[in-house]
Amino acid sequence: MDATEIPIERPSNVESQSATWSNYKHKNTLKAMIGCSPRGAITFISDSYGGSASDRQIIEKSNLLDPASQSFEKGDSIMADRGILVQDLFANQGVQVNIPNFLKGKSQLDPAEVLHDRRVASKRIHIERVIGLTKSFKILKHGICKSKLQLGSRIVFICFAISNFRTKIIVHRNA
Repeated sequence: MDATEIPIERPSNVESQSATWSNYKHKNTLKAMIGCSPRGAITFISDSYGGSASDRQIIEKSNLLDPASQSFEKGDSIMADRGILVQDLFANQGVQVNIPNFLKGKSQLDPAEVLHDRRVASKRIHIERVIGLTKSFKILKHGICKSKLQLGSRIVFICFAISNFRTKIIVHRNA
């Protein structure tokens, strides 16, 4: 699971400008949480929110935490980026959230922590690839214009959903 931000044209309304401003990207964006399987199939696409929304807020507003949605079973595991601190939200469902370790004042990680982080990173690369490939769609690549902002969440959803029709997520290019 990872969040992604799509650039948008700066809204005219001051409140909308504030809600969509991303301190991380230093521009106005729409932000969505994306989940994929270990083989790279998109399994979750949240609604899109303004770039000021936190990863936690997006997850809290999604149906991922709703037991009726049956998104997860007890014992499932999610791999997420270091900044997605939502372990407590999924603990009630018996779902473990694996994130890379923090140094926490240490100069380096213990060997077991390094091994754990490498395993997490080797699996997380799939979400990075899927997001990168999906953002190559022209409508996402150049940013969503003001006239399409009302449809922004739907545009993001459709682009990620049709990514599941790719035959592979690793594209080999001949030099």
